[in-house]
Formats: sequence, structure tokens, C-alpha cells
Amino acid sequence: MGNLDFESLCEFVNDNIVYFHQRRIKSLEELDLNKLLRKNPYLFKAKNINTANELIIGLLDAFLSSSEEKMFGDFLEELAIFIASKTYNGHKSTAPGVDLEFFTNDIHYIVSIKSGVNWGNSSQHLKLREDLTNAVKRIKQSHHAQNVQAVLGICYGKTRTSYLHGYIKVVGQNFWYLISGDQELYKVIVEPIGYRAKEHNDAFIREKSRVVNRFSKLFLESYCNEKATSIGINWLISTVAILT
Repeated sequence: MGNLDFESLCEFVNDNIVYFHQRRIKSLEELDLNKLLRKNPYLFKAKNINTANELIIGLLDAFLSSSEEKMFGDFLEELAIFIASKTYNGHKSTAPGVDLEFFTNDIHYIVSIKSGVNWGNSSQHLKLREDLTNAVKRIKQSHHAQNVQAVLGICYGKTRTSYLHGYIKVVGQNFWYLISGDQELYKVIVEPIGYRAKEHNDAFIREKSRVVNRFSKLFLESYCNEKATSIGINWLISTVAILT
């Protein structure tokens, strides 16, 4: 088992969390109004939204929620692979549906990494099961290994480790312990993840405000006329529904 020192962990997290924040801002810079308008317009009618500005903010928040979760999930996956590379000489897997492979205690682990427990639909769960089963077979055939363990590793959450359809599901603290051998690692990584968080978030908020102002103005100019004032949000929602 290798050593994971705090300094190298902080350096990796600091570099990659900066990239995460850069991607957040870039997603705003590359966004256009028509793409934003593809979000479900009827939801905003149900929320009693009455102005174009409120509509744009609501659409933008919905867009950012899904895109940021994906970006942060990518960051956590890279962090897990980095940690396993230091502790168990792990490496990023090339097998479909598998993110990480490492070997310890005479067991070859193949791991699919997800950020949170509420991931995917039934079809995606079935596909993961098939991918992990195929990966286990491939490793046993090519390396004549007998002890191969498939794992669904979930980065955050609090659920007991369980055995599901040929693989084990390991969540939160137990997942970070599995790939590091350190029961307290889940606490240790919190500090560097917050590196310069306020500074990065302030920059993001400034860019978001510019996007809201620009898109609100563009929406009114492109899709609304005097009826938008007299009819209100019903007309706005109808306009968005036609565009999507």
C-alpha cells in the first residue's frame, strides 16, 4: 500500500477544483438563449412566474443545476482515481462502464464511480450490471484471476454497503476508505475542495448576472411585444412552449 500525503492531495484538488469553477463559467459563456429555452416551460407557469427576468432566472437555474452536478461528478471521479493511484497503484480503466481498477489483498477491484446515490434510471442500472459482469469475465480470462470484485462506488451519501446483482455498492465514507485505507479520508478532502471557494463563486455570480440581464433583454426583444405586458406570463410560456 502506498502513501497518500496531504500535500499532494491538496495540490491535486486545488488544481482540479479551479478547473471545475472554470468549466462552470465557460458553460455560461457558451450558452445561448435558444438552448436555454428548451427547458420545460410549463413548470414555470405552475410556479406563478410573472416577468421575463424571473423566467430567465428559473430556466438558467434549472440548466445550471444539471450541468454543475455532471461537472462536479467528473471532478470526484478524477479525485478517486488519483487517490487509488497513490494508495494501491490504481489506474483509470478502459473497460466500458468501469472507471477505476486497483489490486489489494489479492483482490482485483473494478469500480464504476457515481457521485450520488440517486443516479440513473432502470435501464442505466441494468447497463451498469452488464458492463461490470463483462469486465469481470474479461479480467478472469486474460489474467487467470479468481478474486475479481466489481464495485459501484458512490462518492457521497450514507447507505450501508450492500451486494447487488454480482457487485457491491459502497457509499460515502466507506467508498473513500475502500480506495485509500483511511477511514477519515472523507473528512480530509473537504478542506481542499473549499479552496478559494468564495473567490470562484463571486466570479461565477458576476457572470451569471450578466447572462440573466443579456438573455432577459434578448427574450423581450426577440419574442415579446406589447401583449407580453397585457397578457403576462401566459403569453410568455406559450411562446417558449412553441420554441421548444
